[in-house]
Amino acid sequence: MEVLSSRVLLRPRDPTRSRRFYADTLGLAVYREFGPPEHPGVVFFLGQGFLELSGSSEEAGGPGMRLWLQVRDVAQEEKRLREAGVTVLREAREEPWGLIEAWIADPDGHRIVLVEVPAGHPLRRDPR
Repeated sequence: MEVLSSRVLLRPRDPTRSRRFYADTLGLAVYREFGPPEHPGVVFFLGQGFLELSGSSEEAGGPGMRLWLQVRDVAQEEKRLREAGVTVLREAREEPWGLIEAWIADPDGHRIVLVEVPAGHPLRRDPR
């Protein structure tokens, strides 16, 4: 299989609320919008990938699904998001593998892992 493009698909319970969360609260930029005006879908830039919010679902966030978002400063983002009323599931801390992580939830309970790669961490070095 040759994968040419990919994206994460989320079917939110309340599409308008989730769109506000990802666009306004997290600050993700819109790649494209599509579909009928009464039920639009939106695709956000997500670093080197995409996040699509389209359709809807009555189900809460799946327990095994996580979004992994690398940010420059996890503590700063955690503070900003907490002040915006975002549910912080776990405060920022350094993990045994050396990354700094904080966990938050979107309005449907989808877990989002905010990750900071500290200076000197092996992920910052080119292994080639």
